Amino acid sequence: MKEWSQMAKEQWDQFAADWHQRSENMWERGSRKTILPLFTRYVRPEHGPVLDAGCGDGYASCKLARSGYEVTGVDIAGEMIRLAYDRANGRAENRIDDRVNDRANDQANEEDFRSQLSVQFQTGDISNLPFSDNYFSGILCINVTEFTPSPLDALRELHRLLKPDGILLLGILGPTAGPRGHSYRRLYGEATFQNTMMPWEAKQLAGENGFVLVEEEPVFKEGVPAELASRLSVELQESLSFLTLFVLRKM
Repeated sequence: MKEWSQMAKEQWDQFAADWHQRSENMWERGSRKTILPLFTRYVRPEHGPVLDAGCGDGYASCKLARSGYEVTGVDIAGEMIRLAYDRANGRAENRIDDRVNDRANDQANEEDFRSQLSVQFQTGDISNLPFSDNYFSGILCINVTEFTPSPLDALRELHRLLKPDGILLLGILGPTAGPRGHSYRRLYGEATFQNTMMPWEAKQLAGENGFVLVEEEPVFKEGVPAELASRLSVELQESLSFLTLFVLRKM
């Protein structure tokens, strides 16, 4: 487990610069553009604090905070969290190439962004987080459980953190989504930091471990005709998706 976590930290630290360059487009115009509208239909600011589990560079966390939510963003990669601090402070553009004062400025960054938005960030593993039981009213977890050694442990931890009747919006990569390529080298016996859980498996696993499905929404791959796809079965829609979004309620 430790080897997997260390590999994930190192890989996501390396991906941080590229992710940061693409995150706004993903959330505003790309594959993630429907996620926050779906989440905010079920979870309102007055319901209580929310968790962005696997927050990356903090784009979604900050957008939710600007809409009045009290947000905690957690990511396994320290480089992502440093970018999230800067995004909350409006200093997101040039941070990734400035390493000189990273460590010394962490405390100052934390104080700065807390005065601007109701958002905080910290590094952490979503399978073992330092929050009280039944603390969050909603959790956003997009394409994260696929990168854990035990999706079951991750789901159980998210269930523990949710208030009764709280909402988990879980995003799972489709079978042929590009990022699934990170697991390919397992076929050569090499260690990878991605499991191969499919959308249908995630849905069943959640249902067997304290969640009830409220809504399912596919995000189709480019080139899939929406009109045609809408007439297909759920299983076929999942097979054509870049990712599938599951709205899950804690039982």
